[in-house]
Amino acid sequence: MRNAKVLVALAVGLCALAGCGSGDAPFGAGGSSGTPSSSPSTASSSPSASGLPGGTATLPSSGVRPPGQSQVPPQPSQSSAPPLPGGSTEVPPSKVDGTVLPETYKTQVSVASDGRTLQVVGQAGGCKTATAEVTTQAADQVQITLVTTYYAPGAGGVCTQEIRDVPLNVTLAAPLGDRKVVLEARQDAA
Repeated sequence: MRNAKVLVALAVGLCALAGCGSGDAPFGAGGSSGTPSSSPSTASSSPSASGLPGGTATLPSSGVRPPGQSQVPPQPSQSSAPPLPGGSTEVPPSKVDGTVLPETYKTQVSVASDGRTLQVVGQAGGCKTATAEVTTQAADQVQITLVTTYYAPGAGGVCTQEIRDVPLNVTLAAPLGDRKVVLEARQDAA
Protein backbone atom coordinates (compact mmCIF):
# COMPACT_ATOMS: atom_id res chain seq x y z
CA MET A 1 0.00 0.00 0.00
CA ARG A 2 2.89 2.33 0.81
CA ASN A 3 4.33 1.80 -2.71
CA ALA A 4 0.99 2.76 -4.28
CA LYS A 5 0.94 6.05 -2.31
CA VAL A 6 4.51 6.79 -3.42
CA LEU A 7 3.59 6.09 -7.06
CA VAL A 8 0.52 8.34 -6.88
CA ALA A 9 2.57 11.14 -5.28
CA LEU A 10 5.23 10.74 -7.94
CA ALA A 11 2.65 10.83 -10.75
CA VAL A 12 1.03 13.96 -9.30
CA GLY A 13 4.44 15.60 -9.00
CA LEU A 14 5.39 14.74 -12.57
CA CYS A 15 2.03 15.95 -13.82
CA ALA A 16 2.53 19.26 -12.02
CA LEU A 17 6.00 19.63 -13.51
CA ALA A 18 4.66 18.88 -16.98
CA GLY A 19 1.92 21.48 -16.57
CA CYS A 20 -1.02 19.06 -16.72
CA GLY A 21 -4.34 20.71 -15.96
CA SER A 22 -3.13 24.28 -16.49
CA GLY A 23 -3.76 26.68 -19.35
CA ASP A 24 -0.06 26.43 -20.26
CA ALA A 25 -0.11 22.67 -20.82
CA PRO A 26 2.39 21.65 -23.49
CA PHE A 27 0.12 19.04 -25.11
CA GLY A 28 -3.26 20.72 -25.34
CA ALA A 29 -4.62 24.22 -25.48
CA GLY A 30 -7.05 23.61 -22.65
CA GLY A 31 -5.19 21.37 -20.19
CA SER A 32 -6.77 18.16 -18.94
CA SER A 33 -10.27 19.56 -18.49
CA GLY A 34 -10.86 19.89 -22.23
CA THR A 35 -12.00 23.50 -21.87
CA PRO A 36 -10.35 26.22 -23.90
CA SER A 37 -7.57 28.14 -22.23
CA SER A 38 -8.21 31.79 -21.51
CA SER A 39 -4.55 32.73 -21.64
CA PRO A 40 -3.30 34.19 -24.93
CA SER A 41 -1.54 31.51 -26.90
CA THR A 42 -0.92 30.24 -30.39
CA ALA A 43 -1.91 26.64 -31.09
CA SER A 44 -0.93 24.52 -34.04
CA SER A 45 -2.09 21.06 -34.99
CA SER A 46 0.92 20.26 -37.15
CA PRO A 47 3.14 17.37 -36.09
CA SER A 48 6.13 19.70 -35.82
CA ALA A 49 4.44 21.83 -33.18
CA SER A 50 4.48 19.23 -30.41
CA GLY A 51 6.70 16.56 -31.89
CA LEU A 52 3.76 14.13 -31.73
CA PRO A 53 1.54 13.26 -34.68
CA GLY A 54 -1.82 15.01 -34.37
CA GLY A 55 -0.74 16.78 -31.20
CA THR A 56 -1.07 20.45 -30.45
CA ALA A 57 1.32 22.70 -28.66
CA THR A 58 0.53 25.85 -26.79
CA LEU A 59 3.09 28.56 -27.21
CA PRO A 60 3.46 31.69 -25.13
CA SER A 61 2.04 34.79 -26.81
CA SER A 62 5.59 35.75 -27.78
CA GLY A 63 5.72 32.67 -30.06
CA VAL A 64 9.01 31.57 -28.43
CA ARG A 65 9.23 27.94 -27.41
CA PRO A 66 10.24 27.01 -23.87
CA PRO A 67 13.78 25.64 -23.40
CA GLY A 68 14.10 22.06 -24.57
CA GLN A 69 11.64 22.39 -27.47
CA SER A 70 13.28 22.91 -30.85
CA GLN A 71 12.39 25.87 -33.02
CA VAL A 72 10.86 25.02 -36.39
CA PRO A 73 12.93 26.66 -39.13
CA PRO A 74 11.22 28.70 -41.82
CA GLN A 75 10.21 26.36 -44.63
CA PRO A 76 10.99 27.13 -48.27
CA SER A 77 8.04 28.89 -49.82
CA GLN A 78 6.07 27.16 -52.54
CA SER A 79 3.44 28.92 -54.55
CA SER A 80 1.07 27.42 -57.05
CA ALA A 81 1.29 28.37 -60.69
CA PRO A 82 -1.14 31.04 -61.87
CA PRO A 83 -4.05 29.86 -64.01
CA LEU A 84 -3.15 29.25 -67.62
CA PRO A 85 -3.64 32.30 -69.86
CA GLY A 86 -6.85 32.31 -71.88
CA GLY A 87 -8.20 29.17 -70.27
CA SER A 88 -6.94 25.66 -70.80
CA THR A 89 -7.79 22.22 -72.10
CA GLU A 90 -6.59 18.91 -70.72
CA VAL A 91 -4.14 16.97 -72.87
CA PRO A 92 -5.75 13.57 -73.63
CA PRO A 93 -4.29 10.76 -71.45
CA SER A 94 -3.26 8.93 -74.64
CA LYS A 95 -0.89 11.85 -75.38
CA VAL A 96 0.73 11.79 -71.88
CA ASP A 97 3.41 9.24 -70.96
CA GLY A 98 4.06 9.06 -67.22
CA THR A 99 5.31 5.47 -67.08
CA VAL A 100 8.62 6.43 -65.40
CA LEU A 101 6.96 8.65 -62.77
CA PRO A 102 6.59 7.31 -59.22
CA GLU A 103 2.97 6.25 -58.67
CA THR A 104 2.32 9.15 -56.26
CA TYR A 105 2.56 11.68 -59.12
CA LYS A 106 -0.38 12.74 -61.26
CA THR A 107 0.00 12.46 -65.03
CA GLN A 108 -2.38 15.35 -65.65
CA VAL A 109 -1.28 17.94 -68.24
CA SER A 110 -3.22 21.00 -69.42
CA VAL A 111 -2.39 23.29 -72.32
CA ALA A 112 -3.25 26.99 -72.49
CA SER A 113 -5.05 28.55 -75.42
CA ASP A 114 -1.67 29.81 -76.74
CA GLY A 115 -0.64 26.14 -77.23
CA ARG A 116 2.81 26.82 -75.73
CA THR A 117 2.11 27.02 -71.99
CA LEU A 118 1.61 23.68 -70.24
CA GLN A 119 0.54 23.05 -66.67
CA VAL A 120 1.78 19.90 -64.93
CA VAL A 121 1.49 18.70 -61.33
CA GLY A 122 4.55 18.42 -59.09
CA GLN A 123 4.86 17.47 -55.41
CA ALA A 124 5.99 19.65 -52.52
CA GLY A 125 5.64 19.87 -48.75
CA GLY A 126 7.67 19.98 -45.57
CA CYS A 127 11.21 20.86 -46.61
CA LYS A 128 10.54 20.19 -50.31
CA THR A 129 9.64 22.52 -53.16
CA ALA A 130 8.56 21.62 -56.69
CA THR A 131 9.55 23.01 -60.08
CA ALA A 132 9.22 21.78 -63.67
CA GLU A 133 11.71 21.92 -66.54
CA VAL A 134 11.28 21.35 -70.25
CA THR A 135 14.16 18.94 -70.93
CA THR A 136 13.60 18.08 -74.59
CA GLN A 137 11.45 19.37 -77.42
CA ALA A 138 11.39 17.17 -80.50
CA ALA A 139 9.03 16.95 -83.49
CA ASP A 140 7.12 14.03 -81.97
CA GLN A 141 7.37 14.62 -78.20
CA VAL A 142 8.12 17.04 -75.38
CA GLN A 143 9.85 15.84 -72.23
CA ILE A 144 9.13 17.59 -68.91
CA THR A 145 10.99 16.84 -65.69
CA LEU A 146 9.17 17.39 -62.38
CA VAL A 147 11.88 18.42 -59.91
CA THR A 148 11.48 18.07 -56.15
CA THR A 149 14.17 20.01 -54.27
CA TYR A 150 14.90 19.11 -50.63
CA TYR A 151 16.01 21.83 -48.23
CA ALA A 152 17.56 20.61 -44.97
CA PRO A 153 15.97 22.05 -41.84
CA GLY A 154 17.89 24.61 -39.82
CA ALA A 155 19.80 23.68 -36.67
CA GLY A 156 17.56 21.60 -34.43
CA GLY A 157 14.63 21.94 -36.84
CA VAL A 158 12.36 19.32 -38.30
CA CYS A 159 10.52 18.86 -41.57
CA THR A 160 6.88 17.92 -41.69
CA GLN A 161 5.97 14.87 -43.75
CA GLU A 162 2.99 16.15 -45.74
CA ILE A 163 3.12 16.02 -49.50
CA ARG A 164 0.78 18.08 -51.66
CA ASP A 165 0.20 18.40 -55.37
CA VAL A 166 1.42 21.70 -56.82
CA PRO A 167 0.44 22.98 -60.29
CA LEU A 168 3.48 24.14 -62.27
CA ASN A 169 3.64 26.00 -65.59
CA VAL A 170 6.26 25.54 -68.31
CA THR A 171 6.54 27.28 -71.68
CA LEU A 172 7.47 25.46 -74.88
CA ALA A 173 9.39 26.99 -77.79
CA ALA A 174 6.53 26.07 -80.18
CA PRO A 175 2.90 25.06 -79.66
CA LEU A 176 2.39 21.49 -78.41
CA GLY A 177 0.11 20.48 -81.28
CA ASP A 178 -0.10 16.67 -81.64
CA ARG A 179 3.17 15.98 -79.84
CA LYS A 180 3.23 13.54 -76.93
CA VAL A 181 4.16 14.81 -73.41
CA VAL A 182 6.63 12.58 -71.54
CA LEU A 183 6.82 13.20 -67.78
CA GLU A 184 9.71 12.19 -65.54
CA ALA A 185 10.73 13.09 -61.98
CA ARG A 186 14.00 14.03 -60.32
CA GLN A 187 14.96 14.85 -56.74
CA ASP A 188 17.62 17.43 -55.94
CA ALA A 189 19.15 18.74 -52.73
CA ALA A 190 19.63 22.45 -52.20
